[in-house]
Amino acid sequence: ANGYLMIEASGGLNQQRTGITDAVVAARLLNATLVVPGLDHKSYWKDNSNFSDIFDVDWFIKSLTSDVSVVKELPAAARSKYLKRNHLTSMRVPRKCTPQYYQSKILPILQKKKVLRLTKFDYRLANKLEPELQRLRCRVNYRALQFTPEILNMGNSLVSRMRQMSKRYIALHLRYGSDMLAFSGCYYGGGDKEIKELGAIRKRWKTLHVRSPERERRNGKCPLTPKEVGLMLRALGFGNDSYLYVASGEVYGGEESLAPLKALFPNYFTKETLTTKEELQPFLHYSSRMAALDYIVSDESNVFVTNNNGNMARILAGRRRYYGHKRTIRPNTKKLGSLFLARHEMPWDAFAAKVKTFQKGFMGEPNEMKQGRGEFHENPAACICEK
Repeated sequence: ANGYLMIEASGGLNQQRTGITDAVVAARLLNATLVVPGLDHKSYWKDNSNFSDIFDVDWFIKSLTSDVSVVKELPAAARSKYLKRNHLTSMRVPRKCTPQYYQSKILPILQKKKVLRLTKFDYRLANKLEPELQRLRCRVNYRALQFTPEILNMGNSLVSRMRQMSKRYIALHLRYGSDMLAFSGCYYGGGDKEIKELGAIRKRWKTLHVRSPERERRNGKCPLTPKEVGLMLRALGFGNDSYLYVASGEVYGGEESLAPLKALFPNYFTKETLTTKEELQPFLHYSSRMAALDYIVSDESNVFVTNNNGNMARILAGRRRYYGHKRTIRPNTKKLGSLFLARHEMPWDAFAAKVKTFQKGFMGEPNEMKQGRGEFHENPAACICEK
């Protein structure tokens, strides 16, 4: 190999997953030995979990043997030379780099330094690659990256408890946390309190420019409120007897925000309501492990509903395509946003008819996503047989 490649993945669980997937491809392009990627401990969620706390590291290394050499850590001699003496070269590659960029710009540095660390590694590889490399992405994401037995067992237990109550259930990735709302630049009617709270969070992203909440809503950039998601699902024909699993961290506005959704879907469950405090304790203070439980229950659902086109939404939509089609519903927020503003100006039947019309093309039909469209993690077409 040309040297050791160290990767620092960025963001929350699913954003880091994209970085890990592309790290393996980068190591293949550079003919490098990959050191098991480090996870982000400094992001908004401040989770100090390491790779082996979330993923089965031995399985990860073993399953990639034919593709890339992977080691758990630098050999002792290299650690002493590069880490202890602070001689390690770190750099950040631009977003969406082509394979040619890695081979012309990164490879000479690796060959010279022998150990290279790439930081903030998420979406640092082009969306479109040759089929062989796209399939490697799939082998990493859908085969090599398996959760630890502890996470898998707890996640499968949650799925089993949902199935015991109903053979079919909906999973909703609500994504209505204060960080998401602050990042979106949207406004939800909370007055000065909301403006002050979300404004303080927005300052954490120094590159965010001031946005017009009204324009963001018109452009479909604002997540739906819990009540709006519930109304959309009821308009699409899901009755109040449907079983709803809500994958979510802390919801902005708490119970006040959730109450209308719970009224629309009384069979409302979360990982917290399905477990005892003792069962959830090993995961409770680790946002990525909690997100992993939601990931498992959402993946196994009959219908998965996203509330924004974020990393978990894209990753799970792609996984559900890869493992045989399962429906993923995405709100057409651009059209639904204006419809909700006019909700009280029309009878329910008219509102429901418009929702169904606006949602055509967003209901997760098998051929809805055309070849080459969307992020590869959302539409892994190169890995899916036509028949």
